Amino acid sequence: MKNILFIASEGVPFIKTGGLADVVGSLPECFDKKYFDVRVLMPKYMCMHQDKKDKMKYVDSFYMDFAGRKEYVGILEAKVNGIQYYFIDNEHYFAGDAPYGDLRFDLEKFIYFDKAALSALPIIGFKPDIIHCHDWQTGLIPVYLKDSFRAGEFFRDIKSILTIHNLKFQGTWDVKTVKALSGLPDYYFTPDKLEAYKDANMLKGGIVFADAITTVSDTYAEEIKMPFYGEKLDGLLRSREHDLRGIVNGIDYKDYDPSKDKFIEYKYNLKNFRKEKVKNKLALQEQLGLIQDEKKFMIGMVSRLTGQKGFDLVNYVMDELCNDNVEIVILGTGEEQYENSFRYFDWKYGDRVSANIYYSEELSHRIYASCDAFLMPSLFEPCGLSQLMALRYGTVPIVRETGGLKDTVEPYNEYEGTGTGFSFLNYNAHEMLGAIRYAERIYYDRRREWNKIVDRAMAADFSWKVSANKYQEMYDWLIG
Repeated sequence: MKNILFIASEGVPFIKTGGLADVVGSLPECFDKKYFDVRVLMPKYMCMHQDKKDKMKYVDSFYMDFAGRKEYVGILEAKVNGIQYYFIDNEHYFAGDAPYGDLRFDLEKFIYFDKAALSALPIIGFKPDIIHCHDWQTGLIPVYLKDSFRAGEFFRDIKSILTIHNLKFQGTWDVKTVKALSGLPDYYFTPDKLEAYKDANMLKGGIVFADAITTVSDTYAEEIKMPFYGEKLDGLLRSREHDLRGIVNGIDYKDYDPSKDKFIEYKYNLKNFRKEKVKNKLALQEQLGLIQDEKKFMIGMVSRLTGQKGFDLVNYVMDELCNDNVEIVILGTGEEQYENSFRYFDWKYGDRVSANIYYSEELSHRIYASCDAFLMPSLFEPCGLSQLMALRYGTVPIVRETGGLKDTVEPYNEYEGTGTGFSFLNYNAHEMLGAIRYAERIYYDRRREWNKIVDRAMAADFSWKVSANKYQEMYDWLIG
């Protein structure tokens, strides 16, 4: 039996701000229980829902040396869906109404958390073969394992893996502060270790000292070795390329299932989508005040409205696109300029554009189930989950060939009759418009071909089970 411990700053069902929580919550359930005992450790935030806190039982507590003082560390545990969770409790660090806030305080909070997490392991009596760390918040764990914790018999053979979910977030602050908080000696604050461009960088520490590094798609693993995507760490990632691999995320096929989805009116599956899916479209058109026409090509977008997601491209060609026979449905919040521009297009093309500048789980499911196509023209996208949901619901993705979008959406090839979506390569508004119009043409003029694309999309498997098998292979490789 191999013992694996996930350490992360968030995880469903306890707390979620983004895709990281889905990975930490869903992946452990998919490992083969005969060979892997996978457990999860995270902070106990005061802002967790009370019903989640009610599941936790007190285990033990102790005081640890931290930043020149004694700091309380409480340990709690809970079992959910057969997975053992542990929580580090400290009301000073984990109070507040959100897991993240002020970067300086977040930095101190997660340095404390990294040290407390390792210090708690002998007390809970679980010795992992591998500690699987996630993002910059756990970046010092691989460093501590090679430093102050190395002397202890308990920690001697523990290996570490760091998964980078988004390289943009690195946990950087001045060297003096990080040195004082972490208690690490001067030796670690050099350009070949934690120091980067005169600052201390927690993610860099994790990349240098982890035994293996993963990121959330094959293409993103290649992209981050190049300056454009590398966020100033491309040289380091090139130097560690033999220890770096991409494993694409999955989605929970129980939560995203058009045949059972509680949020959609008309359930459908691979066999009956030709008849049933369109009923959802008519219902959504009525709900949003669009022209009710089952034949009209409907494009959906569910996203944070930010530059990274390619909304500058969408803005640029929106007037041209609205001259086509299409309807466009947008759901999300984000940067003010994009929120306002989509409100403007909604006002200008009221019966063809519906801009919903808020977030609703129910409406997001309805958009996935109702639209004909789903647009994701991201500038960069480590993995992306929306395109996986779109595939699952038979809503054909139109994506830019970057990161996980390139790895999960196979471009339609009309000569070979293959593909699950449409894609374009360069970050260019008219190239994107060309891909959308190509999709329109297939939809309107070659409907049988379009339905075959939907068939292939719905048959694709991006469940967590597939990802878990790849992680299992990596664990076996690392432990030997």
